[in-house]
Amino acid sequence: MTFDQTFLLFLLLAVLVLFVWGRWRYDVVAFGALIAATLAGTVPYAEMFSGFGHPATVTVALVLIVSRGLQNSGAIQSIGKLIPSEGSTSGHVGALAAIGGALSAVMNNVGALALLMPAALQSAARAARPPALLLMPLSFGSILGGMLTLIGTPPNIIIATYRGDTTGEPFHMFDFTPVGGAAAVAGILFVALIGWRLVPESRRARMSARELFEIESYLSEAVVEAKSPLVGKTLSEADDLAEEHDAILLGL
Repeated sequence: MTFDQTFLLFLLLAVLVLFVWGRWRYDVVAFGALIAATLAGTVPYAEMFSGFGHPATVTVALVLIVSRGLQNSGAIQSIGKLIPSEGSTSGHVGALAAIGGALSAVMNNVGALALLMPAALQSAARAARPPALLLMPLSFGSILGGMLTLIGTPPNIIIATYRGDTTGEPFHMFDFTPVGGAAAVAGILFVALIGWRLVPESRRARMSARELFEIESYLSEAVVEAKSPLVGKTLSEADDLAEEHDAILLGL
C-alpha cells in the first residue's frame, strides 16, 4: 500500500472512532479530517473546499431548507393529526410508517423523521402505547420512503450525480420509484404486521411517552399578538409577566 492509501485508511478509522466516542460534534470531526488529509497531501489544496459546491451537497442543503419551511408553516402538525391513535397497534404503526415514508419521498428522510417524532410520541401517549413500538417503525418507514425519489436520501443524490458525471445523463426525480416503491410497500407492511412485535419487551417498558415529555427546560419562539400585554414593553418590563408563568425572556 502507498502512503496515501495507508494514511487515508487510518484517518477513516480515527474518524469512525471519534464518531462513536461522541466527544466532539460530527461536523468538527469531519472538518478536522479534511484539514488533516489536506496537510498530508492526500487532498490537493485547490480542491480542499470543492465538496461544499458539489451538487449533492447543495441539494441536501436545499432539501433541509424546505424541511424547515414545512416545520415553521405548521404543515407537519396538520399531517400529524392524520395519525390514528385509536384501533389496533398494527394500524397505528402502519399509518405512522406510511406517513413517514410519504414525507421522506419529498424531503430528506432524516428531516422527516425528526419532524414526525413529536407527533409519534403524542399519538403514543393518546393510545397509551410504549413509544418504542412507534419510534422504531417510524425510523424504518422514513428510510424506506427515502428510496422513492431522487431527493429522498443523500445516497440517491450522490449516485445520480456520479452517473451524470460519468455518462452525461443523471438519474431523474422518479427513476428510483419503481424499485423503491415496491421495497417501501413491502417493508412498511412487514413493519406494520410483524416488525413491531419483534421489539423486545424490556425496551417497550423502559420509558413511557409521558416520561419522555417531562423536560425541565427548553428554548422556544412565540409571536406577540397585537392584543398582548407585552406590546410596547421593554424586555426588563416584561420580565415580571414572564416570571408569573415560570419563563425566562431572552429577547423581545
